[in-house]
Amino acid sequence: MAKLTFSRVFLFIFFISFFVQSSNAAYNVISFGAKPDGKTEATEAFLKAWQSACNSAIASTIYIPKGRFLLKATVFRGPCKNRITVKIDGTLVAPTDYRALGNSGYWILFIKVDRVAVYGGALDAKGAGFWACRNSGKSCPVGARSITFNWANNIVVSGLTSINSQLTHLVINSCNNVVVQNVKLIAPDLSPNTDGIHVQTSTGVTIKGSTMQTGDDCISIGPGTNNLLMSNIKCGPGHGVSIGSLARELNEAGVQNVTLTNAVFTGSDNGLRIKSWARPSNGFIRNILFQNIVMRNVENPIIIDQNYCPDNQGCPLQSSGVKISEVTYRNIQGTSATAEAVTFDCSPSSPCRGIKLQDIKLTYNTRATTSSCKNIGGTSSGVLVPESCL
Repeated sequence: MAKLTFSRVFLFIFFISFFVQSSNAAYNVISFGAKPDGKTEATEAFLKAWQSACNSAIASTIYIPKGRFLLKATVFRGPCKNRITVKIDGTLVAPTDYRALGNSGYWILFIKVDRVAVYGGALDAKGAGFWACRNSGKSCPVGARSITFNWANNIVVSGLTSINSQLTHLVINSCNNVVVQNVKLIAPDLSPNTDGIHVQTSTGVTIKGSTMQTGDDCISIGPGTNNLLMSNIKCGPGHGVSIGSLARELNEAGVQNVTLTNAVFTGSDNGLRIKSWARPSNGFIRNILFQNIVMRNVENPIIIDQNYCPDNQGCPLQSSGVKISEVTYRNIQGTSATAEAVTFDCSPSSPCRGIKLQDIKLTYNTRATTSSCKNIGGTSSGVLVPESCL
């Protein structure tokens, strides 16, 4: 009887395994002509693998094995017939000549896709040549974001490492239901505009368990972002987690329902930043929660800047119309690299409202820090270092 039971279990497992394997088509990029030598261009092979997967009536997997695969600007376009998993064990490498990516603004682009998951692997965008061009003042291409999702739904990006992006490492634009987890996004602290993740015009994005060491915002949150959850984030160097900048235009979608929890900022220029240009706008920022945050030698741990104007060039010199309300800072602790740890510079025409400070303890050289407030209203409670200016 035991043998019969064992046989039935074995057959059951066999048939289940067979069903799973047979119901998932697999496409190895090498079988389409890609070579893992980092020198032979593999763009066409990757596109052929994508086309096969995209046309598959059953779920499929595109497999990139170990090795280095040279890719030029590549567009993975949908819609596709079924879900696709991209499993990367190797490294995708951009051309050494930064001009080879052209002026499209992207390196790897997924557009109008649904149910795509990208697991593992690494992206090496070789951005140093582009940064040098930018810093030299010469005429340069617009630059490329390493991996972009446009008009995509039900997306997972997990375990990916991206280094030395020309511009932003990962862009989520006009998407719904995206999970980004356990990614590492790395570029030198002086590399220009190398944001870690940029989210805009998207709903239901989750970013968790990720490390960003960049030359710009670790995470930047643009207009039209709704229901964004960030947790267990490590940021620094970089410019912190930034909502905005907003008020680039008069008619601009707002940002709402954003949560950042359990994050550590180390040596970043900013911590928790909200920024808007000083010009009229119909935009808004509301229902924001920052909680359980550790600051380690951060220059501006908490800042709202509604007179944002980098390098003080071309400043509008008006008053921001962006309405900022219901922003809560709870359990923010650690050290500031400057004496003023909390700065609220809000708009005189659209003052900040409903700002809440609860249990803030930020020191500077073991001493208490200071705070400053302009055009703001709210409440404070618990331990407060610096003293609240609300």
